Amino acid sequence: MFIGNAQDQFGGLALYTVRNDMKQDAKATLQAVADAGYKNIEAAGYADGKFYGMAPADFKAYLNKLNLRPISAHQGSVTLENADAMMADVKAAGFEYFVVPIPPMGHFIYDQETKSMGMTGGAAKLAGILNTLGEKAHAAGLKLLYHNHDFEFVEDREGVVPIDYLLENTDPKYVNYQMDLFWVTKAGVDPIAYFEKYPGRFISWHVKDMDKKGRFAPVGTGTIDFSRILSKKELSGMKFYMVEQDQTFDGLEPLEAIKISHKALKNIGFN
Repeated sequence: MFIGNAQDQFGGLALYTVRNDMKQDAKATLQAVADAGYKNIEAAGYADGKFYGMAPADFKAYLNKLNLRPISAHQGSVTLENADAMMADVKAAGFEYFVVPIPPMGHFIYDQETKSMGMTGGAAKLAGILNTLGEKAHAAGLKLLYHNHDFEFVEDREGVVPIDYLLENTDPKYVNYQMDLFWVTKAGVDPIAYFEKYPGRFISWHVKDMDKKGRFAPVGTGTIDFSRILSKKELSGMKFYMVEQDQTFDGLEPLEAIKISHKALKNIGFN
């Protein structure tokens, strides 16, 4: 079992940050995550009924060995047909939150040329899918969250801002949200404005910084005022947060970036 200074064991990490390392050696990478001081993890590596090649019970047992807590799992391949089996696996692995990271079931668009994201089908279609998945998650003993990028904050052709529609037309008993602070900022929106408009709906945050070039950066090294946002934690409804960095730059490796972020969390006031 990982033994460290208890006061240095805090914070959550989205394993998407170290996805390439996880593909090479999942167990060694999880040990490095624990050694960096993280206590909670969010998975993003489910395929064929396994998490990073491990059966749900085995994955849970290995995390327990390292004193890592499974909190949330990004399940981008979910459909209405496979949801029940997938949720059973998420539950068996010890997770509490089932996160839909993009519009599922083929409704997510990524333009390779412009590097931009979007969605098809409209906000009403997505809200219906999320409500159904939320009810399924509830029946499975899980809580469902939807994770935003920037495109949900842009008016569609019908003049609808998708994130607003989703917040107003999903049942908070079954569906809530994981706010990605980087992508909200990228969209030119103030996260606190959404906390004020939809209090209590943002159960989780992705804590992700932005450098002066608009790129992903280790927490505390960029331009986002996390202290200001954190002061509205209770209003937002945030119960847990996960550090995430989609890409690293200038020769910085992800496993080094997560150490920089972890040190900054305490200075900012995260616990």
